Amino acid sequence: PQTSIKHAGLPWELGLAETHQVLVDNDLRDRIRVQVDGQLKTGRDVAIGALLGADEFGFATAPLIASGCIMMRKCHLNTCPVGIATQDPELRKKFNGKPEHVVNYMFFIAEEARKIMAQLGLRSMNEMIGRADLLEFDPLPEHWKAKTLDFKEILHVAEAWEGSTLYQSKTQDHGIEGALDHTLLEKAKAAVESRTPVRFEQDICNINRTVGTILASELTRRHKVGMYGGTLDEDTVWIDCKGVGGNSFGAFIIDGVTLNVIGESNDYVGKGLSGGKIIVSPDPDFLATSESNGLKAEDQIIIGNVALYGATSGKAFFRGIAGERFCVRNSGAWAVVEGVGDHGCEYMTGGRAAILGKTGRNFAAGMSGGIAYVYDPDGDFPIHCNMGSVDLKPLHEKSIPELRGMLEKHAEYTNSPVAQRILDNWDEESKHFVRVMPRDYARVLKEEQAQEEVTHVTQ
Repeated sequence: PQTSIKHAGLPWELGLAETHQVLVDNDLRDRIRVQVDGQLKTGRDVAIGALLGADEFGFATAPLIASGCIMMRKCHLNTCPVGIATQDPELRKKFNGKPEHVVNYMFFIAEEARKIMAQLGLRSMNEMIGRADLLEFDPLPEHWKAKTLDFKEILHVAEAWEGSTLYQSKTQDHGIEGALDHTLLEKAKAAVESRTPVRFEQDICNINRTVGTILASELTRRHKVGMYGGTLDEDTVWIDCKGVGGNSFGAFIIDGVTLNVIGESNDYVGKGLSGGKIIVSPDPDFLATSESNGLKAEDQIIIGNVALYGATSGKAFFRGIAGERFCVRNSGAWAVVEGVGDHGCEYMTGGRAAILGKTGRNFAAGMSGGIAYVYDPDGDFPIHCNMGSVDLKPLHEKSIPELRGMLEKHAEYTNSPVAQRILDNWDEESKHFVRVMPRDYARVLKEEQAQEEVTHVTQ
């Protein structure tokens, strides 16, 4: 354990050389900026990185040392003795680092790299990038193992295509001008200009990424909502989307924006959700065909991995199963889904998640806030849950109306038979729910309740 951090993985030289060579072979190198990092400390490291194909270099540990870090390995304990990795005001006073210290260190790096470039007869970094022919392998003939190493694959010089370069020389067109959101902005013009509620249909496919993000950004600027403190009425913009949502569908959408998908969606649905509402339900034609073959919607994947990553607020309703890492780092969104893959609610810090079906392994790993309600009629959920930071409890009297309200909305928006069946037999079915409660969150709630009681008595 003490040495694993030094000897796990492979050297950056291997990955960098292969990355550069593959990009050059596929005529992609001139539009991509390659960055390398991993214990870079000297100008010699920079020179080797450039000769193997890097445009940029990431420094972390060394500048940290220049700022005063003494590598006590206590960054996660809030007890950093030199005041860097801590929020303790008394320890923060001990920080003596200055930007000039890091700047001075980087000047030394640049000076050493420049000397090496001069020795090699190179005048600029661009001339240096990808020139692996200027590197030589020292076989160490006296070492029985080192002398047998073969570096010819690493030191292979990839030849650029005609008219291309071995370094980033042109910018890449990401197609933002052709994004679907420009169409959405036009259709939602009344809402964008005067907050007038609009509802319309829109076909989507999996090449339409981050659908709704530009629209939400424009609404935020125009009406000073979200980060500016204002709000939009619920469902001010309601878009009925039909088809397949691409990556990051509904990312960062704000309150007042509702995206209702009839179909399915890919990874990162609702990434950074900021108050908006996302509904994903199967296509009725698909349902008819599936049910005739004995397949149910609640047994099918409806969205991809990492849904609601880093969401801060808003609501989401998914009629079907989500992939892995559902609600990872969710800090405020409320969501209902009918099953999840591995690592559900990982690192969740707030919000609510109702799981109306099976979960994969390692549920609630690192979960420190929020509450998850898991429907567990078979009683096998505990073996799938990571108990490192949570406790499993029955429904609390205050959580019953909260959970029921989530299921009622889920049934209303998605026509979910699963939610409806549970609601129709609520007294019995509610007993099968497990409340996943983070210990730290429970302690904070208990302290707040005690404070409220003291305040009430005082008044």
